[in-house]
Amino acid sequence: MSRTRVSRRALLGGALGVAGALLAAEGAASAAELERYARVPWGRLAAGLDGRLVRPGQARYLEAALLYNARFADLRPAAVALCRGSDDVARCLDFTRRHAVPFALRSGGHSYGGYSSSPGLVVDVGALNAVEVDPRRRVAKVGAGTQLIDLYDAVARHGLLVPGGTCPTVGVGGLAMGGGVGVLARRYGLTCDHVLGARAVSAAGDQIAVGPEAHADLWWALRGGGGGNFAAVTSFHLSLEPVPPLALFSQRYPWDRAAAVLEGWQQWIATEPDETWSNCQLFSEGSAGLVVQVNGVYCGSSAELRRRLDRLAGLAGPAGASFVGGDDVLEAMKVEAGCASLTIAACHTAGQWPGGVLGHAAYAAKSSYVGTPEGRERTAQWAAAVERLARDAPALGGGVAFDGYGGTVNRVAPDATAFVHRDKVAGVQATFSWGTGSPPTEIDAGARWLRWLGATVIDPTEGAYVNYIDPTLTDWARAYYGTNLARLSRVKAHYDPSDRFRFAQSVPLPAQGT
Repeated sequence: MSRTRVSRRALLGGALGVAGALLAAEGAASAAELERYARVPWGRLAAGLDGRLVRPGQARYLEAALLYNARFADLRPAAVALCRGSDDVARCLDFTRRHAVPFALRSGGHSYGGYSSSPGLVVDVGALNAVEVDPRRRVAKVGAGTQLIDLYDAVARHGLLVPGGTCPTVGVGGLAMGGGVGVLARRYGLTCDHVLGARAVSAAGDQIAVGPEAHADLWWALRGGGGGNFAAVTSFHLSLEPVPPLALFSQRYPWDRAAAVLEGWQQWIATEPDETWSNCQLFSEGSAGLVVQVNGVYCGSSAELRRRLDRLAGLAGPAGASFVGGDDVLEAMKVEAGCASLTIAACHTAGQWPGGVLGHAAYAAKSSYVGTPEGRERTAQWAAAVERLARDAPALGGGVAFDGYGGTVNRVAPDATAFVHRDKVAGVQATFSWGTGSPPTEIDAGARWLRWLGATVIDPTEGAYVNYIDPTLTDWARAYYGTNLARLSRVKAHYDPSDRFRFAQSVPLPAQGT
């Protein structure tokens, strides 16, 4: 078996191309709103920016308005501010306050709920993407708009790494503020665990330095409390780690063993050392059929990894096809990102980055967690759920992916940062995706499947991951933040008492009397 694997991009439908507006987009402006925002004196804002203000009908507007998830292709903000520095961000916040214009903050535009857009102004910090590495101190200053593949590239040049996610085009701002779970998390922790400090623009328009010695409550909230809730972060200081030897593996199994493999995998990953990260994927590839795959990254040698996999085989049974091999850290991250054969420039979105070739994805998702390893009856439920997707929407791609937690992630106290989910065996992401040729009836069937999954299979008491933000959740604040919710609300009240950083699932202000 080659080292090619089904990446997170593929699971979300990145190979399916750009879809049109096939589902209703949350946050679309009404006709009355469009008329009102057209009367706003946008020229005043444009004249004061070092960057560029782009409005409907102007060159680059459609490109500037587009989010990563093509589900939201019809969202049309009144204006997009392509900021060039923190002064531009402050000017935007002041302008929206003066003219009562809603706004959204955007670093990479990957919000699963479309919350990176607004019917008013989008404050885009994508150009704030400089990475300055101090290899002696093992620290990097990173612009909030830096895309993950560029951060990996910049620090790898110095033999260093920062743990993060797998999607190459996700913005560091949203990733770090929501937690930042990735393939090195069990060894090195989450991205938010490496945030030493930040620069931000407050709701009042002040540019502030945030860290353990200044605005410590805000620093706590920015590490796992979700993007766009408390302040407009323009840069981070991140601690870095030396690069270890790495080995990768990918194994496939016949579908009739799906429940047994998932059960054995959960038992295996729950007791593996920190050096082992892995995920288990059960998914439908449309006409290609049903697939069970276990992938992983090991901080150590290929020989030792093979010994670790012997133990997995004892629990899950032998794989039908397998790849094991060493790699350097940047190539390993490219493999996990689904762009192993591409240059760094090519690992960007086509049309939005010079040399980028990656497409947009159209998808919907839900998330959950596994608190303790599940038995066969429970893992059979997950397998049956994927079979249901394949039966009800046979042309769509999708399924469930289980990402290993534990290790360093779980040794951090749940209240040490705002990221509360520190006692899990695995995170769960359920997705379905579609392309330009997908029939609306199939997309509707996929949406029904996801609702059914949330109502009958997913355990709501396990919580949900805010970086997989889900507009369909009811008790979403408790699901994302658990016992940290009350403190997050107090931080919100202190730094944003007028609730200017507001969207459909933003951290709420405290209830009156609390």
